[in-house]
Amino acid sequence: MNHDSTGRIVQGLRAWISTAAPGAKVPSNRALMAEYGASPVTVQKAMRTLASLGLIESRPGVGTFVRGVRATRPVDYGWQTAALGAPPSRGSSLSSTQRTVVPDAIGLHSGYPARELLPERLVRAAIARAGRTDAAMGRSPAAGLPELQAWFAAELAASAPVDVTPPSARDVLVLSGSQSGLSSIFRALVGPGQPLMIESPSYWGAILAAAQAGITLVPVPAGQHGPDPADVERAFEETGARAFYAQPSYANPSGAQWSRERGLEILQVVHRHGAFLIEDDWAHDLGIDSEPHPIAAQDDHGHVIYLRSLTKSVSPSLRVAALIARGPARERILADRAAESMYVSGLLQAAALDVVTQPSWRSHLKGFRRQLRDRRDLLLGSLREHAPLAQVDFAPPGGLNLWARLPEGTSPEQVARNCESRGVIIAPGTEWFPAEPSGPYVRLNYSGANPERFPEAAKIISEVLAEN
Repeated sequence: MNHDSTGRIVQGLRAWISTAAPGAKVPSNRALMAEYGASPVTVQKAMRTLASLGLIESRPGVGTFVRGVRATRPVDYGWQTAALGAPPSRGSSLSSTQRTVVPDAIGLHSGYPARELLPERLVRAAIARAGRTDAAMGRSPAAGLPELQAWFAAELAASAPVDVTPPSARDVLVLSGSQSGLSSIFRALVGPGQPLMIESPSYWGAILAAAQAGITLVPVPAGQHGPDPADVERAFEETGARAFYAQPSYANPSGAQWSRERGLEILQVVHRHGAFLIEDDWAHDLGIDSEPHPIAAQDDHGHVIYLRSLTKSVSPSLRVAALIARGPARERILADRAAESMYVSGLLQAAALDVVTQPSWRSHLKGFRRQLRDRRDLLLGSLREHAPLAQVDFAPPGGLNLWARLPEGTSPEQVARNCESRGVIIAPGTEWFPAEPSGPYVRLNYSGANPERFPEAAKIISEVLAEN
């Protein structure tokens, strides 16, 4: 191809366009070929170059024309202020964990593992295979693909004792991520204006979903080993609540885990009050020093509504999760899910099932957990050495985060802003409290990219805290 000819045509036409009126018709390819002695390929390349610069536009069957310049003018959206009314007290902006950061910043704020920790080859191969199946074109059942339902049911049943009837595949509802499941549970089982007990601190997404459903949150303080069963009993008695949302294994943000004994005690409290325990097992695959032991596996009376997500361990792009519920509660939740999203993409379900049933899935999880341990210990050690004012009370036995308490009187939001100005992105802990924060905290994710920069990040956090 003659690149000099292409350049001459582009240069010549740009000069012509500069004096032509918007909408003027550009000379035909035949005319340009004759004028410049160029081949059809060279002329077409020149025209593509001009189109990519936004100078011309092609109208099939009509010709090619000089593109008009759109006038820029300010747009007034002030009318929306009256139409929208006052914003909700929560959920009017993105969480600090959802922010996109500038290149070269050290990101300790995200809620997802770095790409190199995920089973990329498994995921890519699974998506390709799923694309060749009927799942790529058909509509999946509202409750999910039967094979994936069966897999989720078997996973929970594996933890059930012999005297407890395990869940069946029919008890499983496949979701497009556990966040949508929380919204449906809260709408279907709690309802606007009704109380919902929740650990404090707790997952900001659950707090947001409850606020959007118009639910009244009842905080129950939770520490390293979860909430005190006596506090749970008292909250049920005082509020008349009929549901308690919790993350018994590797709670977000603290990484706390309930013991088996505490889980059974709290399940007994829930039984006595004829209530539901909404168990969010978001980090089931993220155990480091311990294994998860779902409370739902101990219950066959329908008191526990169980959520499990694959998003953190498979891929953020395969937003597939499951909800396990029994009795009329399942039917109410299914009705809400069908009204909101009708069904989950069969293609995503087939790909997720392919990944978790591969022989190499278990070996991936073992390596994943080892890497999480190394990163957790590196960030924890970096904070203890370089930023002792950011106090982490215990090493979480699983999950993705450290929960660091700052000195009294410190503003987590101001610390986060000052850290960001120096290239370290952290998440202020305020949004993890359903009511007033019990202290100044920040959440630090140790599963992000570039763990070798954790010591650098800790030094910057220390400098910012020293200035406050």
